[in-house]
Amino acid sequence: MLASYLLSLREGIEAALIVGIVLGALRQIRREDLKPIVWLGVLSAAGISLVTAILLNLLGLSLEGAAEPIFEALTMILAAILLTWMIFWMSRVGRTLKGRLEADVQRAAHIRSKRALFLVAFVAVLREGVELALFLTATLFASDAAQTIVGAFLGLSTAILLGWSLFATTVRLDLGRFFQVTGVLLILFAAGLVAHAVHELNEVGWIPAIIEHVWDMNHILNEKSLLGQFLTALFGYNGNPSLTEVFAYFLYFIVVFFLSQPGNPKAETIPAPQA
Repeated sequence: MLASYLLSLREGIEAALIVGIVLGALRQIRREDLKPIVWLGVLSAAGISLVTAILLNLLGLSLEGAAEPIFEALTMILAAILLTWMIFWMSRVGRTLKGRLEADVQRAAHIRSKRALFLVAFVAVLREGVELALFLTATLFASDAAQTIVGAFLGLSTAILLGWSLFATTVRLDLGRFFQVTGVLLILFAAGLVAHAVHELNEVGWIPAIIEHVWDMNHILNEKSLLGQFLTALFGYNGNPSLTEVFAYFLYFIVVFFLSQPGNPKAETIPAPQA
């Protein structure tokens, strides 16, 4: 549940920031009459994201035999790639995100194009929503449906509350620190997805295990226990991993962790928009 909560919180915060910036820009240029267009774009993007999540899960449930672990592995690898891209993207553009969105909104309002304003909100939120749909699908394979749904609901609810607090009150959120901390946790989560994908591909023979079980810690911490399932869902814990699983996990983590360290621009603290 924590994995889906963290993912939903991170994506939800990004979406809430985007919506808040767009609405704040409309307030600055005194075009609050265009707010319904923004909300229409947000709701449309949320609807498509929900349909995407449902279709991905139905596709996964419909597969049988070797096709099922292959689909799970490919979904996890794609989710890990998108997570990695998301971490670096936010680190790179976080400093200029607010300015870019405000410029897009002002341009759309200046040319009096409701379609352009709709697309600004729609595309921005759709990207977050489709990413989250894929992440939750990958999380579901390592956890169970109830925990994934509850975690996602709580994460999005927290993101909405934080987003409202950020833009409707004087609360300030240190986004740089927030994305830095969640970024490290998401790197660990993505490393677990990569290792889990390798495990699935070991089972179908696409990737050799080399050594089937490097160690076996199930007698100390069984992966089927409550704590074991928690660690499996969040960090990809496996009590008896293969050599290629271990190699994939640590290679991914070391490379991505060091590439994401200071030296890259951090997201700035975004204050509430002025009336």
